Parts: sequence; structure tokens; C-alpha cells
Amino acid sequence: NFKSVMVVPSCKEFIDIVLSKTQRKTPTVIHKGYHISRIRQFYMRKVKYTQKTINEKLSHILLDFPRLDDIHPFYSDLMHVLYDRDHYKVALGQVGAVRHMVDNVGRDYVRLIKYGDSLYRCKQLKRAALGRMATACKKLGSALTYLEKVRQHMGRLPSIDPTAPTLLVTGFPNVGKSSFMNKVTRADVEVQPYAFTTKSLFVGHTDFNYEPWQVIDTPGILDHSLEERNVIEMQAITALAHLRACVLFFMDLSGQCGYSVAQQLSLFRSIRPLFQGKPLVIVLNKCDVCQLSDLEAHDQEAVMTAIEESGGQYISTSTLTDIGVGDLKQKACKLLLESRVEEKEQSSRFQAIQNRLYMAQPKSRDRLKRESFIPESFIAEQAIPVEERTRRKTQRDMEWEGGGPGRYQANDRLTWDLENPDWVDDIMPDIMDGHNIYDNIDPEIADALNELEDEEEGRLVTKEMQESKAKPYYTLDDSTVEAVRMIRDRIKVMKMERSIKSTPERRTHSQAEAIERFNARTGSTEPLSRIKRNRSMSAASDAIERDRTASSHVSTKASRSMSGRTASQDRSLSVNRGEGFRDVNQKMRAVKLSKVKIRDRNRDGRVGESDRVMVNKMPKHLFVGHIKANGKRDRR
Repeated sequence: NFKSVMVVPSCKEFIDIVLSKTQRKTPTVIHKGYHISRIRQFYMRKVKYTQKTINEKLSHILLDFPRLDDIHPFYSDLMHVLYDRDHYKVALGQVGAVRHMVDNVGRDYVRLIKYGDSLYRCKQLKRAALGRMATACKKLGSALTYLEKVRQHMGRLPSIDPTAPTLLVTGFPNVGKSSFMNKVTRADVEVQPYAFTTKSLFVGHTDFNYEPWQVIDTPGILDHSLEERNVIEMQAITALAHLRACVLFFMDLSGQCGYSVAQQLSLFRSIRPLFQGKPLVIVLNKCDVCQLSDLEAHDQEAVMTAIEESGGQYISTSTLTDIGVGDLKQKACKLLLESRVEEKEQSSRFQAIQNRLYMAQPKSRDRLKRESFIPESFIAEQAIPVEERTRRKTQRDMEWEGGGPGRYQANDRLTWDLENPDWVDDIMPDIMDGHNIYDNIDPEIADALNELEDEEEGRLVTKEMQESKAKPYYTLDDSTVEAVRMIRDRIKVMKMERSIKSTPERRTHSQAEAIERFNARTGSTEPLSRIKRNRSMSAASDAIERDRTASSHVSTKASRSMSGRTASQDRSLSVNRGEGFRDVNQKMRAVKLSKVKIRDRNRDGRVGESDRVMVNKMPKHLFVGHIKANGKRDRR
């Protein structure tokens, strides 16, 4: 798809794009207190980013343009005819060479900046690196201009599928090729009464056997050597050489095209090697003016000899009166389909597939002769005339009898299993065996049944939940109970020891007595040391308790939010004398407001050298006033 190739900028535009992107995407300010390592990173980043940007853009150009060795031979030769293969490859080779040169420059200067000993040295190295990269890009001036022209022309090329079924129209100029193209396709090719109206390949599309076909109109070809043919004629030669299509060679027997029958036959013989292996149809156009029988004897003989030697077929048409145009399309499409089938049958792949095919034939299991059995009922029915045969009544017949689709109402009773099938159409009685039938019918019985099932399901769910919440009850013997008691006592002692290690408070007298009792019962020998109560610790405990009681008047929402705080956080929220707060609630609001006020200052403190701020995006001196002749605005 040549239309997807991106625009190739000129050399100056390319350098401006790269340098402006580097300026926008990298830091721009070096502050006074930067360390030398940070200054090196600053300039290394600019050099690396510039090198990366140039590499990406040049690589994109190389990937967008097709490689002549990787595309279909038809497009390869067509591009050679239009753009010169050597010039095209040289231009792409220059782009690749400059890309490699820029990579080397960036790598070398990054290595030099890494050992820069001052801000001035690093800045000059960066400047030299960007300058050498720009100088290398300036060498691509002619190559980029050439590639942009190639891109514009490639975007106007028709989209030709070399593998699709194709009809290829060729011949001398002004013999009716474009007129036939406009007749059988939806294309609109220019038709004029002079030669070389068509200067390039045109593609139209038509349908045959519910499949799309493409019809290619080629420029006219003159009868001279291959070296003397121009670019317009070489496009037609390229299409004839590489496209597997049905060739329609148009001839004008009337001579209105400006060329005699002998000249047209000479052109036919010169390009006949291009028709090898392709179905060929010679179209004798403008039969409304001159037919084959109207020619002189030697011309008729020459035309028929040329047709027989080529092995093709001929047909007379007139694009003015539409005589034979439809027949020509049918004949050409069928010839191409037949030739494709023959090619597939002659290929080695067809033979390999055919060897794998096996058609099973049934074998007789014995020699008995088995006659076909026809039921007597069928024979008897066939003996009855068609008008007198009884046909089974189907649901479709009932639908048309009942008014047709949309009005017919199907009878559901036909599927009922009744003791007597004749009861199907009976009316349901109101009184049976002396009882009213509707007394035994509850119209809300379905709703009542659903409510009963829902209630039963709810009770089962409630019962399961109660059973899951109930604590299991186990019976333990005396030894197990004693072991459980010892484990619980040990857990209490471990908790006491943990509290002693984690807090500055020491054991109380009651804790020490509990430990002694446990040691006496278990036989442990832990010494009991005298521990005095620390007055400062008790004062701290009293302060904590006082803070908790003082904050008891806080609202429910505040107490809920403060419930998860630690003791240190509770102490920080207490109101001490001299702080100027009425209560804890007022202090919390003050702390929250202070955090909001310092938010902007904290954000400004995290700003780096790469964060750019545009205070005024539309300066008044640039966006106010009339545009003068010099292209500037001046409000004064």
C-alpha cells in the first residue's frame, strides 16, 4: 500500500523538527548549585535524545519505502521504469549511511561529555555534537527531495493485485482501449480522438461469476525497438511481462487510429513473446465502420495468419454501438479461468494432491441377487391419478385456511394426549358430575406455590446460619483440662514478660506474685527481683488517661476516625495549656488547614529542571491586533 508512506520533510524542516523536539522534551535550565555529575547527565541526555530522534525518523523513512527486492516483480520493474532503480537505491542508501553516522557521533560525544570537567566544557561538547548531527543531516538534501517526489507519485499509482483475475487491454494508441474499459467497468478513463490520451496504467473492476475481476487499461504502444520506447510505453510492456492475465489486443481495421493494418500486425508480432503462456483474444474493434470481410484479400489473409500463429481467438466489437462488448468480456473471462485450471493440473502440487486422493468402491459380500423392494402401498398410491390422491393436511395448509401468516392462531390442543382424540375440539364444561369445575381451580395457586417454596428455602438458610454460628461443645477429661490450664497460665506469663520488654514500665507486685505462683506449680526457678515503681512512668500513664478522658466529648465521627490511632498520636492531639485551642476538635481543624496551606509550597519544592510552566499561554502582544502586510501583529 504505497499510499500509507508518510510525508518526507525537506532537509531544513527535518533539522528543525529534531532540534525543536529535543528542546521541548528535555530539561532546559541548569541551576547554580548543580553538581558536575548532574550537569554531565543534563547534556548527555540532550545528545542522546537528539541522536535517538534522528535515528527513529530516518528508520521510519527506510521502513515506509518498499525494498525493490522484496516486492512483486511487476511493482519492482514498474518503479524502475518510473523512478530509476539505481537512483532510488542510492537515495535510500544515503539515508541509511547518515543514520549510522549520527549514531556514531552521538556515541562518541556522550563518551566525551561523561568526562567533562566543567559546565562550559560539557556545553561546548553538546553544541559540537548537535552541530555535527545537523551537518550530517544536511547531506540528505537532494535524497529527501527525491524521495518526497517519489512518494507523491507512488500515492497516485493504481492499486493492482498481481494475483487477482485480470483482463489486460493493449494495442496501438487510439484504437478503442479506454472506451472498452469504460463500457465493462465502473472506471471513468478520459477518451479523446488523439494518440496517447492514456499516459499511465488505469484499473477498473467488473464482476464475472459473482467474483471481482480487474481490467487494466495500458497506454498505447508504438512499433519500434525496446530501447526507443519511452516511459509511457514501458509501463504497458511491464504489465504485459509480469501480470498473469488474459491479453486483449485491440486492432482498428478502419485505419481511423492513424496506423494501417500492416503496422498493427507488425506490432503484434514484435510483442508476441510477451503473450506466451497467457490466453489471448484479438479484438477487431470499430466493426460498425469496417469489418474483416471489408478488407482486401491480402490484409484478410495476413490477419488470419497472425491469429493462427499466435493460437489465440478473435472477435469483432464496436464500443460505440456495444456490439460484441458483452461477448468479449464473457469469452476473455472463461479463457482465463480455463487456462488457470490447466496450469494447476500440470503443476507438481496437483499431482501430489491427486496421489493422496482415494475413491472407495463398494465390494459385493456374496453372489446373491437382491431386487429392490417397493412397498405395495406406494405402488397402489402411484396407480391412483394425481387429482384423486388424498394428501395429508399439514400445518402450512391450516395456516392458509386460517387467514394466512399474522392472522392464523395455532391450535395447541392438537398435541394433547387424550383418551379419545375426538375430544380435542370439545368445549371445556363448567359443571361436571354435579360440581362446578372452577371451584377446584385456584387462579393464584402458582403464586402461592412460589411463596411457599421461597419461605421453605429461607428457613433452611436461617437454620444453616444458626448451626454455623453455634459453638461446638466438647467433653474433656481431667488430664486435658489440667494441660489447658497450664497452657493458659503460661500464655499470661509470656504476655507479662512481653509487656515488660516493650514498655518502660516494670512488673507490679501482683504480677510478681502471679509469676511466683506459676513457678511453684510448674517447678520453674526464675528469680524475683525487686522492682520499684517509676514515678515518671506512672505520671506518663496518668497523662495518657487524662487525654483520653478529655477527648471523650468529641463527636461520634471524630471519635470513630481517632479510634485507630496509636497512643503517641493521641498524645499529639491533646490540648495543652498555652496552645490557644479550645478543645481537640479545634486543634484537628487547625492541623488540617495548615496541611492544605503548605501543599502548594511542597509541590513547588519537588519541581525539577525538566518541569516547564507556561504562565501565559496567549500573550497579548502576540494575539491582539490586525495582521499587517509583513505578517506581524501590532496593537499599538
